[in-house]
Amino acid sequence: MSNFKLGFVIFPDLTQLDLTGPLQVLARLPDSTTFIVGKSDSPVPSDCGLSLVPTHTFANCPALDLICIPGGVKGVIGAIGDHETIDFVRRQAKAAKYVTSACTGAFVLGVAGLLKGRRATTHWAYTELLPLVGATYEKARIVQDGNLFTAGGVTAGVDFGLSIAAEIAGDTVARTIQLGIEYDPAPPFDSGHPDRAPATIKSALSDRYQKARSALRDSITQAVMA
Repeated sequence: MSNFKLGFVIFPDLTQLDLTGPLQVLARLPDSTTFIVGKSDSPVPSDCGLSLVPTHTFANCPALDLICIPGGVKGVIGAIGDHETIDFVRRQAKAAKYVTSACTGAFVLGVAGLLKGRRATTHWAYTELLPLVGATYEKARIVQDGNLFTAGGVTAGVDFGLSIAAEIAGDTVARTIQLGIEYDPAPPFDSGHPDRAPATIKSALSDRYQKARSALRDSITQAVMA
């Protein structure tokens, strides 16, 4: 690996941990350069109030070896309706060695036509929408289909980053990065997946995700029919 170019596409209202989780891991790869790419060089607000500053724009970003799309439903709805963003993703993906996403960023890849006939995953609340972009849902935290890597929701981005690091640079490098960031999760609750979360917890999120699913479904449908 020599000067491996890692590109992360950012857009307003993305979920920052979808970006910063894998970014923190992959930025530690040896002999690599990281590109944070936006439509312009203006700061990009995330969905938690933290703004992110692009290092490059769509116009001056070089050809990438890896492209990664973060999620965040509101941000993804905006991104899939933006022709410049979709065109940039589609163009970069043609030559990239790895095409990747975290969480609902999968739907940006999907609208760009990059998930047709492929196995993929996304945040658990939106997996039923993957067939709208031609993908087959596979129940896993990280799914690899050839050069395509997709990850589940938000925190899965760290696991995804380590998996990609191992793919690119080998297990020893990935394990070294894991120790360096002290990634040794021991959550205080076992409610991080709907298969284990109590019914009362899932019920508390039901309305929120139902509305978000509906909005995302409408946006995907409109984008793929355009």
